[in-house]
Amino acid sequence: MSALIVAPVVWPLATAALLVLLQGRVETQRRLSTAATAIGLLFGLVLLAQVSAGGLQVMQVGGWDAPFGISFVADHLAAVMVVVNGLLATAVAAYALQDIDPGREIAGYHPMVHVMLAGVNGAFLTGDLFNLYVWFELLLIASFVLLTLGNRREQLEGGIKYVAANLVSSMLLLTGIGLLYGATGTLNLADLAVKLPQVPTGLATTLAMLFLVAFGIKAAVFPLFFWLPASYHTPPVAVAALFGGMLTKVGVYALLRTFTLVFVGDVPLTHGLLAWIAGVTMVTGVLGAAAQTDVRRILSFHIVSQIGYMIMGLAFFTPLGLGGAVFFMVHNIFAKANLFLIAGIARWYGGSFELKKLGGLYRYRPGLATLFAISAFSLAGIPPLSGFWAKLLVVRAGLEVNAWVLVAVSLAVGLLTLYSMTKIWLAAYWSPLPEGARLRDGPAPLLLLAPVVALASLSLLMGFASAPFLVLAERIGAELTDPASYVRAVLGESVASAFVAAREATP
Repeated sequence: MSALIVAPVVWPLATAALLVLLQGRVETQRRLSTAATAIGLLFGLVLLAQVSAGGLQVMQVGGWDAPFGISFVADHLAAVMVVVNGLLATAVAAYALQDIDPGREIAGYHPMVHVMLAGVNGAFLTGDLFNLYVWFELLLIASFVLLTLGNRREQLEGGIKYVAANLVSSMLLLTGIGLLYGATGTLNLADLAVKLPQVPTGLATTLAMLFLVAFGIKAAVFPLFFWLPASYHTPPVAVAALFGGMLTKVGVYALLRTFTLVFVGDVPLTHGLLAWIAGVTMVTGVLGAAAQTDVRRILSFHIVSQIGYMIMGLAFFTPLGLGGAVFFMVHNIFAKANLFLIAGIARWYGGSFELKKLGGLYRYRPGLATLFAISAFSLAGIPPLSGFWAKLLVVRAGLEVNAWVLVAVSLAVGLLTLYSMTKIWLAAYWSPLPEGARLRDGPAPLLLLAPVVALASLSLLMGFASAPFLVLAERIGAELTDPASYVRAVLGESVASAFVAAREATP
């Protein structure tokens, strides 16, 4: 059953290849693409069940033992992220059937989506840094194509900024990989956890800073986030939902993985810096959102702000903090993607993303207003929605380590997030229609509404039935603070025992 680990990667790649062969047969591509995302979700669910039942799952490609071969590793964090990616992809696939125009479909929308999904899942499941770089490059190529499909000027401008920043990140990442290999002779994550402590502390910390910048660009943390609000508002809503929900979270995942398993030699310095980055990222993102009047731009800046909460949980480096970061990440993926999809439906009714051109949606479309309220107030952390529990975990973790200033900043940012969501509510939903404006008659297409209802239901489920999700988050936090289990699964018991002994002997 270990071969199941690669199914979430191989399946979308095979689907993409088949979709390329079906180029021009749009209706067939639509059906295949939608069905394939649902099957990919099924693979993720089975993998998560296998990890829950049998512990970490490892596959050594080609039969080459680690650290010499290519390792795929699925722990609870990786498996959960694969499932979440599958859920989001399935919802967006249904939405895209109504949202993506035939011209973009003919130009390659469907195969590029599956190439991107393969890159995202590969990044979650890879067990070595070089292949993490490969998967990042794959999803970068696919996402750039998706971002610029349509060739509108604002798309091309946003795409240039997007790819330029991410190419700088890739260059830094590749440089760091080369230096790290030169210092340790390995790129396997488990092997790095064993060997990097033998490298002089100064060199190890320098390498950690290089990877922090590289992954920080991809995660859109301060001050490296400028490319995100300049590009995420330009593509079609279905693409923006995929990007806003998932892509930056791959960067956060990379930080979570490497700064709990590999770069832990000087925690007061590295994670102290992460704490400062988290606070400033939260503040700058939410202030940028408060200044915007286009719904997509508001949501794009809020992506940056919410990333700060995830980095905050990582910075505390405790089981509760790490579990809170993961819970927050999953909650945010659903809520943020859904807000983009709801913005698309509001535009379908009102013809614009500009707040000053919208209005009357609560009066004439109360169902849509309710769906917006669920996701918006979840994002703001209103109890008992999922965002409340996510922030509660992170804040509790901060109180446990006496990070009073960062906790205060996070609470203030929550109030400003509520302000931004209220601004959208008052302008687009509560206020009367602007003079001369009108809403489209009739209900929105089912293909637009059904995914929004499904994602809103997930947010409600994580809020009102939070107990199993909180338990899973705490389990993930415990796993991330116990790297010996990861090392044991990949390299074997003898290496793990020596690793534990060396850590215990370190003052």
